[in-house]
Amino acid sequence: MLIRDICRLSFSALVDQRLRSFLTILGIAVGIASVVLLTSIGEGVQRFAVAEFTQFGTNLIGINPGKATTLGTSGAIINNVRPLSIADEEALRRIPGVINTVSVLQGNGPVEFAKRSRRTTILGVGPSAADVWQIKVVKGRFLPEDDSQAARSFVVLGSRVKKELFRDANPLGQIIRVAGERYRVVGVMESKGQMLGFDLDDAVYIPTVRAMSLFNQQSLMEIDILYRSGLQSKTIAEKVRKMLKSIHGAEDFTITTQEEMLQVLGSVLGVLTLAVGGLGGISLLVGGVGIITIMTIAVNERTPEIGLLRAIGADRGQILLLFIGEAVVLAGIGGMLGLLVGAGTAWILGELVPGLPTYTPWSYALYAELMAAGIGLLAGVLPARHAAGLNPVDAIRAE
Repeated sequence: MLIRDICRLSFSALVDQRLRSFLTILGIAVGIASVVLLTSIGEGVQRFAVAEFTQFGTNLIGINPGKATTLGTSGAIINNVRPLSIADEEALRRIPGVINTVSVLQGNGPVEFAKRSRRTTILGVGPSAADVWQIKVVKGRFLPEDDSQAARSFVVLGSRVKKELFRDANPLGQIIRVAGERYRVVGVMESKGQMLGFDLDDAVYIPTVRAMSLFNQQSLMEIDILYRSGLQSKTIAEKVRKMLKSIHGAEDFTITTQEEMLQVLGSVLGVLTLAVGGLGGISLLVGGVGIITIMTIAVNERTPEIGLLRAIGADRGQILLLFIGEAVVLAGIGGMLGLLVGAGTAWILGELVPGLPTYTPWSYALYAELMAAGIGLLAGVLPARHAAGLNPVDAIRAE
């Protein structure tokens, strides 16, 4: 029996049993579609989170007060022997390779203008924050260069704060109250949206020394360093460590490079993507069980046909190839259909729900398709071996 005869027999068997073939294909398609859709959502979330972390640039290093055994984060508890100070920031700025630095202190309080009031985030930052964080001023200017210990009472508004307090009016030059103190508005920031739940537009920016006095803090919450492109973050981090240890006398601070944060974030979200892909894989395995069931039934129904083929000269290998081919074709068609449905659904979700980022990782899609073909191959082996092992006389007599 020639290969084309085997293909023709396989195709005719699939066409003759349309409903059975359709249900088998549907089972595999649902499994593949689940894998593709869930991994698309997982990969989309991962890319979204990475983009959120890198929107302020990629050459950043953060220093937080207190020595942590794990990675430090913005907002570390200030309870160390020697706090981070503005003097520390100025010393770090002199390290070769460092472009600029920004001191950070965060609090919360009411911001008032006329009869309008809004409780919002108050960020104490240095005048270089706009350059280091790559944020733009759309109206006016950012905080000017002042004496770091006697900065003037200037404030820059986030876009939402400006809208809530001033509506369509021009806020530049106006006097507002920030946590009860008078500040003159010198600028308005561009809209940046949210970053991992933190609304960057619902904030105001005041000089660091003013924020330290306002919140009665002796230490900075964080110092961010912007270094030149092309330099190794580990090299700069080591220079920062040596500089601060010489000033503090001990390593009572935590240095976090952006690469470390992204590495941890990527590993966590990678596990998430694999986990949701595994859930889809369960559906794929269920489809494989369906193929085993369908092919076993097919062998039982086609026993006389198998006996006839063996009687006219078909060997065991050809019978084996016939049934395995049918299983692989069913799995392959189901896989392609599932791939189209899964990728299409992910694209539609991304268009209809902008807050739900989706990205189809074609490597996962390829693995899912290969898995579908492999499941079809494995699912067809046992029924095919049973069919190939039938005695021709007994098989014909079964009719």
